[in-house]
Amino acid sequence: MQFDVVDTKGAVVGTTELDESVWGIEPHLSVVHQALLRQNANARLGTHKVKGRSEVSGGGRKPWRQKGTGRARQGSTRAAQWVGGGIIFGPTPRKYTQAMPRKMRRLAIRSVLSAKVQDERLTVIKGLEELDGRTKSMKSVLATLPESRSMLIVVPATDSTAARGAANLPNTKTVIAGMLNVRDVLKFDRLVVTEEAIAQIEELWALDEASRQPSQWKLAREAAAEEVA
Repeated sequence: MQFDVVDTKGAVVGTTELDESVWGIEPHLSVVHQALLRQNANARLGTHKVKGRSEVSGGGRKPWRQKGTGRARQGSTRAAQWVGGGIIFGPTPRKYTQAMPRKMRRLAIRSVLSAKVQDERLTVIKGLEELDGRTKSMKSVLATLPESRSMLIVVPATDSTAARGAANLPNTKTVIAGMLNVRDVLKFDRLVVTEEAIAQIEELWALDEASRQPSQWKLAREAAAEEVA
């Protein structure tokens, strides 16, 4: 799949070949939804903690005798109905992590990348690494791109001058190609990828030749559908 490449002035200076298995598939929405839920769940710390009745201080004796006072019977001042008492069924430390098969995780990232292409929200740019790393320079470059609510810039290395230049810009985030994830791609309106980062993305998530071939089950299903038609 041929895709236009723009320079830091917003002008089209050439084209690049995008791998169809990464940028041209039909997005699998249910897998994307599951991957997003998993990523959000795995980001939770689970360090919440409250004290139960056995953990709060005080309440070592019965506050008054069982009968004859006219008041309700009480066994401890640390029961839940008392001020300073323990919490019933409160949150305790736990793990929220969810598992997801590797093939589904890879399908999810390919789906969101392909969705950006279909929605015309992908920009491939060259020359970002030649900037001086100043915020003013990066701001002027992003102003030449199609207007967007927010931008996710994908660069090939951590010590990128583009990352330094975009660090203080609002509604802009920079991520290296190896750390690209479903939540960031969905959160930001436009995906801006450097030409060097394209190769790294495809190296990580492109399908091999064996996986590109349709399975026997899929061929049989398509044949059955044609017979019914």
